[in-house]
Amino acid sequence: MTKALYPLKFEPILMERIWGGKKLETELKKPLAGKSGIGESWELSGVEGHVSVVSNGFLKGNTLAELLEIYMGDLVGDAVFQRFGEEFPLLIKFIDAREDLSIQVHPDDALAAQRHDSFGKTEMWYVLQAEEGARLISGFVETVSQADYLKAVEEKRLESLLASHPVQAGEVFFIPAGRVHAIGAGILLAEIQQTSDVTYRIYDFDRRDAQGQARQLHTQEALDAIDYKAYPDYRTAYEVLSNAVSPVVSCPYFTTSVLALDGPLTRDYYSLDSFVILICTEGAARLVYEGGEVAVAKGETVLIPAELRQLTFRPEGQVRLLEVYVPHG
Repeated sequence: MTKALYPLKFEPILMERIWGGKKLETELKKPLAGKSGIGESWELSGVEGHVSVVSNGFLKGNTLAELLEIYMGDLVGDAVFQRFGEEFPLLIKFIDAREDLSIQVHPDDALAAQRHDSFGKTEMWYVLQAEEGARLISGFVETVSQADYLKAVEEKRLESLLASHPVQAGEVFFIPAGRVHAIGAGILLAEIQQTSDVTYRIYDFDRRDAQGQARQLHTQEALDAIDYKAYPDYRTAYEVLSNAVSPVVSCPYFTTSVLALDGPLTRDYYSLDSFVILICTEGAARLVYEGGEVAVAKGETVLIPAELRQLTFRPEGQVRLLEVYVPHG
């Protein structure tokens, strides 16, 4: 008989990026060990070659893939397991942009399956910290034709077509597959996305790597992936409720809420039939479950197995967490 599951923490997977800085260490206490240019901390990943490893409890040292094979629906929920099998459906990251990231787009499920035998990539950003004047790109200013878009790319004036947004901590941007986007310099954020590593890089500001090479662009591949329509507002509006659940994003791939707490809160997860991911963005708390408790602090991510039906949050002062799960259907 297998032992009962518990709230699981994982070793961060630190990724070097040409645009990365040091805020993952200074703001989120990630162990960079003097390395520079670390742009991403993959907090929870089932991506082949970058699979998360448990860092706490009796399952320490086991991979997320091994847990899925053993615990199946007890870990992720029966409905989620039926839908995704042994593939973990979400990828959670912290991203530190010391410089502007490339302008890019992700294909939807149909195009990604056809071209890459992969899921598409719909994602969302929660801004943790932003330097004065920091901006990001999401969507077009006005609806454009594919021909006008391609002409702008060829003439290196793509940025003139794109909507640039000043940002501050706590703001959310939902990025459905097909939306052109880029994270700007001076932004630290949490990213919640489908499990996919398919990215079409459209423009990279003519940067060169340490060997003097320009990064590959995917101009032609991106054409069929892009949504060329402009939308009235690219920010996701939400109201922060105190000691309650504040809904933020709901889409077929994930549902995300904010928990802003300064007192105890009990959450009943029985009806979800899904795992729950908790991303601590401010403060610290104890997560009390049947069988024990686990501490969580700013910069940490915890996976709550589906078989844990109830969880009580006991904040240590003010705490803010993102709560994420996979909806039915």
